[in-house]
Amino acid sequence: MKKVLMSALALCMIASTFAQNTTTEPTVTKTNSWLKAGISAGLPVGNISNFSSATLGAELSGQAMVNPHFGLGIASGYTHFFGKNGASDFGTIPLGALLRYYPTSDGFFVGSDVGYSFLTNTTGKSGGAYVKPQLGYHNYDWNVYGFYNQVFVGSGGTDLQNVGVAAVYNIRFK
Repeated sequence: MKKVLMSALALCMIASTFAQNTTTEPTVTKTNSWLKAGISAGLPVGNISNFSSATLGAELSGQAMVNPHFGLGIASGYTHFFGKNGASDFGTIPLGALLRYYPTSDGFFVGSDVGYSFLTNTTGKSGGAYVKPQLGYHNYDWNVYGFYNQVFVGSGGTDLQNVGVAAVYNIRFK
């Protein structure tokens, strides 16, 4: 009985530690939320480099700061893979979650986009899960970062991998 009471007490203490305050709901303001729009350029890596010579993309996302150091949002855009050696051009349209950690208000950041990426101008495969880890520099207006992007196409297909750089402008709400 003593073990059951101690376990129940420990469970209550842990639950109260992680309980959320429901009386204060976060609000979206021009100081903690914004849109991001920009461009990216990169090089295919892995097996896909046999079929594509370069990538060019558009980045679009919305971000809200959970606290001064952690941002969450939705990421999308388009990446165009330029064909080579007679291969056709094709593209990806990602739709995913944006996760960012900003140690300081200006400076380096680390983050990743994760979700599903739809393929365009391909036969047999419609898309796959993707992950896009990033490391970069940010200030009030800009994010500039390097990234690795991988779309997991699945069995019978070549995963799409590319590395590159991106510059994204923060569009503030007025």
